[in-house]
Amino acid sequence: MTLKKVEAFVRPGALKKIMLALAEADYPGVTVSEVQGHGRQRGVKEHYRDQTTMSLLTKLKIEVVVEGAAQARKVVDAIVKASRTGEYGDGKIFVFNVEQSLVIRTGEKRV
Repeated sequence: MTLKKVEAFVRPGALKKIMLALAEADYPGVTVSEVQGHGRQRGVKEHYRDQTTMSLLTKLKIEVVVEGAAQARKVVDAIVKASRTGEYGDGKIFVFNVEQSLVIRTGEKRV
């Protein structure tokens, strides 16, 4: 079975709901990182002494690795349901194939 990695970039305020949704869907393994960037929102415009600068927005990157497309779809659905507001900035989700994983402690490989 193919391993899939679901990578979501979401608003920080959505984390609690997403974590609850993933736990209810029985996906306890998750990695969360704070990242910065911008999409259509183009960051935050700041004005200082007649100069306009663009700063990056803080987002959270959530990563979950699962077995197969069906489980990846369930994770995607849980994240979307928990984080959608309908406004720009809700985020993006990407799904990747994972070629191989290795458990460092045991040396167990999954292909």
